[in-house]
Amino acid sequence: MSESSFGAPHLNPARVVLLGAGGHAKVVAATVMAAGGEVVAILDDDPDRAGERILGVAVGGPIAVAPGYGLPCVVAIGSNVARRRVSGLVAVPWATIVHPTAIVHRSVRLGEGTVVFAGSVLQPDVTVGRHAIVNTSASLDHDGVLGDFSQVAPGAHLGGDVSLGEGAFVGIGASVHQGSRLGADATLGGGSFLRRATTIPPGEVWGGVPAKRVR
Repeated sequence: MSESSFGAPHLNPARVVLLGAGGHAKVVAATVMAAGGEVVAILDDDPDRAGERILGVAVGGPIAVAPGYGLPCVVAIGSNVARRRVSGLVAVPWATIVHPTAIVHRSVRLGEGTVVFAGSVLQPDVTVGRHAIVNTSASLDHDGVLGDFSQVAPGAHLGGDVSLGEGAFVGIGASVHQGSRLGADATLGGGSFLRRATTIPPGEVWGGVPAKRVR
């Protein structure tokens, strides 16, 4: 990871609690560990998951006990909707996690609870909101904006001055041309190509090459 000035209050803390024990939690845990941190606990509200182990860490719960640890937490859930819901369940400090192989320009700003995964590239003056996901090998070019609870999936590429509203999602391997906009909770399907300066209205789902409205 390059030198940065994120301003995040808990950037790559030494000890972290994860909220959620699905597949996404495994990758978040691996990212915490790669950054030199320790996953102290993984909490989930599903009693059937209790006792499972994720990268050697036992799953416990419920999520409501998280404040008792007194540690920064990450909502380790891939669903934007579920991540937003769970983040409102507990009053805890939120960690911001960046994998050491990510390339993040010093001008980038990352919100609390956000995770930047291995191989990602964030170029100058990108702004990422709270509890967002920049997934494996995704790239965000200059002046991009990711809203709270948004997500750029593995291998997706966003050109310069691209904006994602709160809860928006760009699927695996999708490409978004310069100056495009995704409204709140909008979705661009995996492998799609969104043309230059195109706007996807809030809540709509687009896909294809070039991308068009699906629903």
